[in-house]
Amino acid sequence: MRRPSVLILMLGTLAIGMAVPLRCPAESPTAAGRFAIIDVAYIFKNAASIKAEVAAIEQQMAGLQRYGKAKQQEMLEEAKAIQALKPGSIEYARQEEKVAELESSLKLEVFRRRKSLADAEASLYFANYQKMHQIIAQLAQYNNIDLVLRYDGEGMDIDKPDTVLRSVMKNVVYRSDAIDLTQIVLAAMEKTQVAAKPVANALH
Repeated sequence: MRRPSVLILMLGTLAIGMAVPLRCPAESPTAAGRFAIIDVAYIFKNAASIKAEVAAIEQQMAGLQRYGKAKQQEMLEEAKAIQALKPGSIEYARQEEKVAELESSLKLEVFRRRKSLADAEASLYFANYQKMHQIIAQLAQYNNIDLVLRYDGEGMDIDKPDTVLRSVMKNVVYRSDAIDLTQIVLAAMEKTQVAAKPVANALH
């Protein structure tokens, strides 16, 4: 016998759109569809799996910066060696060429590694957004939700003017927890693995 979905168990007490009683289509052909909201930024900031992967990328970036500084110090030592050589001599020209090659090689290597890390970060967010979208779609289909809107739940801080401005410009002025999917989706994100198997299968 197939066990019930994790999401189904979590949704047992979920009351989506219950603030206003809904009539069935037979009673009201023009009845408004059901809707819910979700704080995407909150999920990406608080999902443990995402935070761990982001931290790993940040560590690699910090390591790259240390590597670059060490190589720059090596180039500085090579550049100082030029001062002990006679300008116009073969040795002088060779040392200049060596320093130029080291600088060019370092710039190219750092550029490639930074691009690789940037691509890894983009892939991380892409994969997790796709996973989140699948979970939301499953929730919406199971609960007959027609529309899921994104909102920003960050509060205002008078000492941080940018947060005040963002709050004033928010599209959602008031929300009820009854239609907020954020915590449910966050919990589901932690129970699934990116690129492991389809969410619909992983949750059953």
